[in-house]
Amino acid sequence: MNYARKVAKNAGVLLLGRLTTYVLYFLFIVYTARCLGAEDFGILSLAIAFTGVLSIFTDIGLSLLTVREVARNKDIAGKYLGNIIVIKIILIVITFGLIAIIANLLGYPKKTIVVIYLLALSVAVSALSQILYAIFQAFEAMEYQSFGQVLNNSLLLLGSLLIVKIGSSVYRFALLFPLVSLITLLYCIITCVRKFVKPKIEIDLSFWEDIIREALPFGLSIVFITIYYYIDTVMLSLMIPDSDKVIGWYNAAYRLTLALLVIPSVYFTSIYPVMSRLYKTSENLLKFIHERSLKYMVILAFPIGILITLLAEDIILLTFGSEFKPSAIALRILVWSSVFIYMSQPFGQLVRSINGQIIETKITAAGAILNTFLNLLVIPKLSYIGASITTVITEFSVLLAYILIFFETQYNPKGVFILDTGLKVLLSCLFMVIFVKLFEKVIILPVLVIAALFIYFGVFCLMKGFDRYDMQIFENVLRRLS
Repeated sequence: MNYARKVAKNAGVLLLGRLTTYVLYFLFIVYTARCLGAEDFGILSLAIAFTGVLSIFTDIGLSLLTVREVARNKDIAGKYLGNIIVIKIILIVITFGLIAIIANLLGYPKKTIVVIYLLALSVAVSALSQILYAIFQAFEAMEYQSFGQVLNNSLLLLGSLLIVKIGSSVYRFALLFPLVSLITLLYCIITCVRKFVKPKIEIDLSFWEDIIREALPFGLSIVFITIYYYIDTVMLSLMIPDSDKVIGWYNAAYRLTLALLVIPSVYFTSIYPVMSRLYKTSENLLKFIHERSLKYMVILAFPIGILITLLAEDIILLTFGSEFKPSAIALRILVWSSVFIYMSQPFGQLVRSINGQIIETKITAAGAILNTFLNLLVIPKLSYIGASITTVITEFSVLLAYILIFFETQYNPKGVFILDTGLKVLLSCLFMVIFVKLFEKVIILPVLVIAALFIYFGVFCLMKGFDRYDMQIFENVLRRLS
C-alpha cells in the first residue's frame, strides 16, 4: 500500500489547495455575475469560452507528456523545460493571431472583441505557467501547484472587490485576468528555479520532433475535450439572436457543474505520476488502483447528481440570484454530465498511464464531433436547454466508449464488483431522496445537503459498501495525512 501513502500526501495537499481554489473561483464567478448581470456576464463567459477553445494550441499535449516522462526520470526535467518553453512561445504567438482573426471574422460586436483580446492575453501568460505546473506534478510536489492556483484565484477575488469599489464594468473584470496570470507566472518561475530546475533556453530540433510527435495524441485529446467543453457557448453566441443573456444563464449552471469536478480532478492529478510508474513496475497494482478508483467515483457521483437535480432551483437562487432563475433547468440537466465524467475519468487516466493516449484521442474526437453535430440540431430549437442535453449525451457516449474498449482487457473491472457497488449506491440514494423530500421545506439548504449526504454514506456503510481493501486504503491515507 505504498501507493496509498504517496497518493495520500499529494491528494491531501491537492485537495486542500484545489478546494480553496474552487471556492475562491466560485465566489469570484458568483460575485462577477451578480455585479455584471446576465447580459455582461454572458459577454465575459463567451470570451472565456472562445479563448478557451483556441488555448488548446498553446500546449498540444506537451504538459501531460512532461508529467509522465519526468515522473519516470527526474534527470531530464531541465531538457524538457528548456525546449518546451521555446516551443510554447511560438505556439502562443500563433494562438493569439488566430484568436484575433477568428473573432473579427465572426463579426462579434466591438465590446465583445475587446473582452476577447483581454482574455487572450491571460491565455498566453497562463500557457507558460502550465508547463511549470507540469514540473511540480512530475516531482510530486503538488503543494507548489496548489499554492499557485490559490494565489491566482485569491487575486481574482480581491481584484473583483476592488473593481466594484472603483466602478464595475465588463472591461475591468476582463483586464483582471491577464494581470493576475502574470503575477502567478512570476511565482511559478521563482519556485521552479529555487526548488526544482533552472529553466535554460534550449533549441534541440531533433528533440522537438520527438516530443511533439509523442505529445500530439495528448494534444489532440485536449483539443477535442476543450471543444465539447466550450463549443456550446460559442455556438449559442452564433445561433441565438441577442444571446448574451442566454449565455449568462447557461454558464451560471455550467460553472456550478464544473465546480463539482474538483474531487476527480484532485484525485487523478495526484495519482497520475504513480500510475505512470506502476505501468512499468506492477500492472497488477495498476489494475487494482483502476478498479478502486472507478468504485469511488461511482460512490461519489450518484448522490451528487441526485441531490442537485432535486435542489437545483434553490441552489441557483442562493448563489446567483433571481435574475438567473432560468439557469435551474440547465443545472438539473448538466449535473448528469458531471456524473458521467466521474465515471469515465478512471479510464481516461488509465490510458494516459499505459501510453495509450491514442485511445483517448479517438474517443474525445468522436465526442467532439457528436457534441458539435447535436448542438447544430438542437440549439436553434431548444437554445441553452438543448446545449445542456447535448453535453450530457456526449459525456455518456464517452463513458460508454471507454467501457466497450476495455471490456475484453485485463483492466475490465469485475462485473459483480461493480454491480454490487451500484445496487448499494442506488439503495443509499433512495433513503437520501426520502429524507430530502421530507425536510426540504423546513431545513436551510446547506444543512439539508450535509445531512442528506450523511444519510447516504451512513446507509452505504451499514450495507457494507466498503470492503476490507477499502478500509486498509482509508487507514493508510488517514495515517499518512495525520
